Parts: sequence; structure tokens; C-alpha cells
Amino acid sequence: MKFVQLAKSLQEKISPIYLIEGEEAYFRDHAVSAIRTACNIAQPLLNDVRFEGEALKGEKLVSFRDGLYALPFMDEKRLVRAYEFYPAEREWELFKSYAESPCPSTVLLIVNSGKKGTDLKKKKGIEYVDCSRADRDTLSRWAFNLMRRSGLLPDAASAELMVQYCAQDAARMKGETEKLRLLLGEGGKVTSATVEEYVAKDAEYKIFELTQAASKGNFTRFSEILYDLESKGYDESALLVSLASHFKTLLEVSRVRGSDEEAGKALGMHPYSVRVNRETAGRLGEKRTEELYRSLYSLSAQARGGLYGKSGALEAAIAKIFFPAEK
Repeated sequence: MKFVQLAKSLQEKISPIYLIEGEEAYFRDHAVSAIRTACNIAQPLLNDVRFEGEALKGEKLVSFRDGLYALPFMDEKRLVRAYEFYPAEREWELFKSYAESPCPSTVLLIVNSGKKGTDLKKKKGIEYVDCSRADRDTLSRWAFNLMRRSGLLPDAASAELMVQYCAQDAARMKGETEKLRLLLGEGGKVTSATVEEYVAKDAEYKIFELTQAASKGNFTRFSEILYDLESKGYDESALLVSLASHFKTLLEVSRVRGSDEEAGKALGMHPYSVRVNRETAGRLGEKRTEELYRSLYSLSAQARGGLYGKSGALEAAIAKIFFPAEK
């Protein structure tokens, strides 16, 4: 199940074994917290045990498995957490019998940031909680519900903008929601204008705005964003690489045939992003798009080779984008 489905699932039952896996640390931490709350453990020193996966080798692994049968003391449930636990297939054989017939009073959480060793989510008896980074649509719904639970009154557009400004980082969205709650109070309305005014834009989103201003030929907006990024110490070489990458994407999108959905699958992009970039590439024209990509890529390579200083290469790129030499 997805992380966002866990709360509803816990209202129905608590499974004996969970695999909480994915790169989104915020989701992992809150999945553990939600299960811990559902277990209603009053004596954490006695009934909430943590292990590090690297230490669970050999005899310690056997002892760990046998310890799962220990009964809770003064609580109905005992929570056992194993972090970054990646057993090989032969090691999992030690757990096979336990997974098939677990101790009813023990709740085992395997909390992993990645995927190594045997594929635990395919093993019998394990409830999988997917904590990988969600797509924008899922995160927008999650952000909307997060703001509602915090006592705010958001609209759909504000939730979508929150996701963009926070670069799809759930922890940042949580923090920004807390800030909005303090600023607006209980029942405060959250609109796109509210997010625009109060939510800090992630550097990644700033880069997105910068590249969009470049491809649209909006020099004033481009200059404002560039000044803001440079004042915060953003590297000129990284900015040039981002600009070159943007025009490369426009070129690729303009050349891929098929629907937005089909092109998105081929390029690993969301269909909405394909549509927006296709519109931008259409305004520029394929010839101009290719010319800009090749020019900016060349400037980036020359900067790496020492033919340009960082600022010089970026300034030359800006001239290529906004002030092309008349032929």
C-alpha cells in the first residue's frame, strides 16, 4: 500500500510484520509513528525495541528472530524495529517460519531506505508500505489533506503550488504548513496567492522558473530570478548546466511523436510536463531550440575546459538567449 493509505488501514487492523520502504524519509518516519500510535504502547522502555540491520548477522540474527516471540510487559503489543535490514535469501530462510506464523502480540517493522538483498515485499506475511517519493498528483492530494488536518482551508490550486514550491519534499511541505497555520490561524483560507506570498520557494523551483523565463524570452523576470539565486550563492556553472538541460528537454520533446502520455513514458516525464514543454518548443521553433541547446552546451563545455570563467560563460549564454546576433 502507499504511505497515504496506511492511516485508513490501521483503523481496520494492525499487521504483525510491516516493510516500510522508500527514499522519502518523512514518510518512513511517520509510518513508524502511525503504527506505534496504533499499538498504544504505554511502556516504551520495555516494549519498543530498535535494532540496526548491519548488526543482525550470524548468531545475532538468530537471537533477533527468537526474541520476536517475547511477550510484552504491561502492554498489549510489543514493537520491534529493524532499520536498514537487507537479508540475503539464505538469511531470510531463518525468518520464513516466523513470517508464516508470527507472534500475535509482536509488531515487527522493517524500515529500509532502499532495496538490497532479497525482495522482502514479495514475501508471504509482510505488509508493504511504499514510502517512495510520490507523483505530483498524489502529493497534491496529500498536501491538501495535510493542510485540512492542520485546521486550514486550502483549495486545490494552493496544494499543487505547495508541491511545486517545496520540490515534492514532504518534510518541507509539513514545515510550510505549520508556518501557514501560525500565520493564518484556525480556519485560515489558503489560496495560490497565499502560497506565493508565504511559502519559501525551493531552489529547484527557482531554477524551473528561470528556465521558463529564458525559453519565453522574458528578460525582466529572468534577471529577477537570476539575481535572487546568485545572492544566495548558487553556482553560475550549475545555472548554465540547468539552462542547457532545459533546452535539451525542449528539443527532445519536440522530436518525440505520439500523445503526451506516450511521449512521457518514452522520456520519463509527466504528461503535463510534456504538454507544457511542447507548447514552449512550438513557440521557439525546432531550429531555434536546437541552436540554443548546442550553443549553451558548448559554452558549458568551454567553461569546464577553462576557456571561460564561470560568470563569463553564463553572461555569454544570456546573450545567446535574449540578444541573438542578427543574421
